[in-house]
Amino acid sequence: MASTADISRGMIIKLDGSLYSVVDFGENKTARAAAKVWAKLKGVDNSRSIEKTWNSGDNIFPVRVERKNFQYLYKDDTGYNFMDNETFEQIAIQENLVDAPQFLKEGQEVSVLINTETELPMSAELPDKIVLKVTYSEPGVKGDTATRTLKQATVETGATVNVPLFVNEGEMIRVNTKTGEYVERVK
Repeated sequence: MASTADISRGMIIKLDGSLYSVVDFGENKTARAAAKVWAKLKGVDNSRSIEKTWNSGDNIFPVRVERKNFQYLYKDDTGYNFMDNETFEQIAIQENLVDAPQFLKEGQEVSVLINTETELPMSAELPDKIVLKVTYSEPGVKGDTATRTLKQATVETGATVNVPLFVNEGEMIRVNTKTGEYVERVK
């Protein structure tokens, strides 16, 4: 059992039967009232985002989470299938638990958060930035580089990314998986 003094960013806590990740937290003190601890929470097993306030010293219920590296194999009716790099066990994770599934490609490494109490996967996170090949892109107009004009390009996973005009079909680009934005061209 832990108290509100133990709260930290990234911690996963159980609240009203659901699991939440702490996004941000802080403390409010006033001269007359007891201190209050607040936290912005993002749902791990649901898509809710909430704010919660406790009295300083109240009990919270953290959940022990293990982060393991898995390799993406394929998608089928059961969901996205991953293989543990150490034990070679395979697990299936539903699409709503996968962070940016549109950028998943076969053989890619992902981090899977596993609840140690139930041994069930809670989410799969892609690296912050990944390299993908552009499979389709309209050719850019020569000389139209004075402004930061973007065009749509399709990458090897089938996702569409807005890229600068100088990016052509067949080139490798780095994409931010959290925002879905183009970062740079890779040579």
